[in-house]
Amino acid sequence: MQRELRLDNVGRRHSLRGPWVLRGVDLAVAPGTLVRVEGANGTGKSTLLRLIAGIDAPTEGRVTGRPRTAYVPERFPSALPFTALAYLIRLGTVHGLSRRQAAGAAGQWLERLGAAGYARTPMARLSKGSSQKVAVAQALLGEPELLVLDEAWTGLDAGARAELERAVAERTAAGGAVVFVDHDPGRLAGAPDATYTVRDGTLHRRERPATAPAGPRVTVRVQGPPGGRLPADAHRIAALAEETAPGTHLLTVPASHSDVLLRTLLTARPPWHVVSVATEEPHGPEDRR
Repeated sequence: MQRELRLDNVGRRHSLRGPWVLRGVDLAVAPGTLVRVEGANGTGKSTLLRLIAGIDAPTEGRVTGRPRTAYVPERFPSALPFTALAYLIRLGTVHGLSRRQAAGAAGQWLERLGAAGYARTPMARLSKGSSQKVAVAQALLGEPELLVLDEAWTGLDAGARAELERAVAERTAAGGAVVFVDHDPGRLAGAPDATYTVRDGTLHRRERPATAPAGPRVTVRVQGPPGGRLPADAHRIAALAEETAPGTHLLTVPASHSDVLLRTLLTARPPWHVVSVATEEPHGPEDRR
């Protein structure tokens, strides 16, 4: 069973007598949660994510309960002596996959991210956007228990950005945890279980004001098979779940997670019947039945 990742009184500086980049950081990341990290440039967000991912070790304090982790860095080293596919297969074996499994997963993620046409292109010849797609694919190959994303959407086209949002929803629905930084304040709006701000070298949990818009949400009304129970993955994805009548449920989910929720319901055995789907904007609903 996946454990909770904990940072206890963690500090980090880059040299013995250098200034503290972070200090006194306490953070718990539970399985199945989505955590957003915010802060101005240079405040230590990337340093925090490298500590969470296990790339850097803390100078003081300790990190415990580390799950199987994958990481997309802010700057991906694209000038590597591999084709995109060869690189992903190699990384897949590092994640514990066989070469055959790694090749299959690599092909699947390149296809999903719109980069299948570049599979046999040398990494050094890829554009920044295509290179970023490979960076995202390598992190998703092994279905990590913890996914750490440092500005991972930067450089992606609209289709790949949407696909990465779906992948985040899939990871949390499967019980994994995701920690991310992104410059777009609307990224995954309404979806994070917690938001933290890095300020003055410390970490502060940000409480969302009750009046703040939570971003668009989708309300799904579903009818289950006789005697059926709502799939556990659907419970994990939905922000709210209400049984309005025997076998009929009303589920509310952030818009970024709606595709994953619908796929979960329709691929359940036996499948659930989707009665209606409505988009609810922060200031009013728009019915899409």
